[in-house]
Amino acid sequence: MSTNLFVSPQMERSLKVGNMTRVQEFVLLGLSTRLDIRDVLFVTFLALYLLTLLENTLIIFLICSHTDLHKPMYFFLGNLSCLEMCYVSVTTPSLLVGLWTGPFHISFTACMTQLFFFISLICTECTLLASMAYDRYVAICRPLHYPLLMRPQVCLNLAMASWIGGLLVSVAKTTCIASLSYCGPNVLNQFFCDVSPLLNLSCTHVALTELVDFISAIVIFCGTLLVALASYSAIGLTVLRMPSAAARHKAFSTCASHLVVVGIFYSAALFIYCRPSRIKSMDLNKVLSVIYTVATPLCNPIIYCLRNKEVHAVLQKTLHWP
Repeated sequence: MSTNLFVSPQMERSLKVGNMTRVQEFVLLGLSTRLDIRDVLFVTFLALYLLTLLENTLIIFLICSHTDLHKPMYFFLGNLSCLEMCYVSVTTPSLLVGLWTGPFHISFTACMTQLFFFISLICTECTLLASMAYDRYVAICRPLHYPLLMRPQVCLNLAMASWIGGLLVSVAKTTCIASLSYCGPNVLNQFFCDVSPLLNLSCTHVALTELVDFISAIVIFCGTLLVALASYSAIGLTVLRMPSAAARHKAFSTCASHLVVVGIFYSAALFIYCRPSRIKSMDLNKVLSVIYTVATPLCNPIIYCLRNKEVHAVLQKTLHWP
């Protein structure tokens, strides 16, 4: 007695993939493989990393220890500083290891853990930047309603929504990426475990994962960007109606510096993540990754806080400067 077995091409491919050895670790090539510049880059990025930690630690200390800074704007800035410290600590250490040792191995579990925290933090930062833009909109455009619209409970809810929303998005995206099959090669042309390099290594169909990644990027990045742009546009229109030239100059100066940071961060992030297909230009990917994983966390404290007169006054009081 004979039995005919009909196996579709898709099933055959699935069986082959299932019989392949699953990748247990990845090799991160790092930022650069050139020996002549790796030492210089290591010292440079180590200094930037330590400076970023110092800046944000100082800001958190000042906000927590001085009641003059217990305001909605500084509450969000404190959250942003805490996030920036976590953010750079997720990606920069692996960047430094790659510059110190060259290409190095990272386990599958460690790679997915790094990816989870990276996605969570970048989504949280988008929402926090939008919340900060909304806070400035209410303060400038609706000053009489500011105590009501930005009361402590509202600020706390916005911050919690940012952190929890980032975690939920990251759970969905990381689960999809971790469930893919990786049969080899296992070399990631990046200095940390990022979405696009991992999708490039998958040996199974990634259309659904790419769709989830694309939709979540559109919702998170574009949604929060629209809120930020709408807030700053309304601020700009309000400032133009101000009778005092000095007041207009002050408001435009502040908003312009904020928009620079928002523009750099979103431009780099949107280019990488709001694309429905896998990115092939990985060298460009690495350059853009440096912008929003190293440069933006370094610049945010300077632009949002250290140029602020209230923060300057508190810092002088703390250090007993004349």
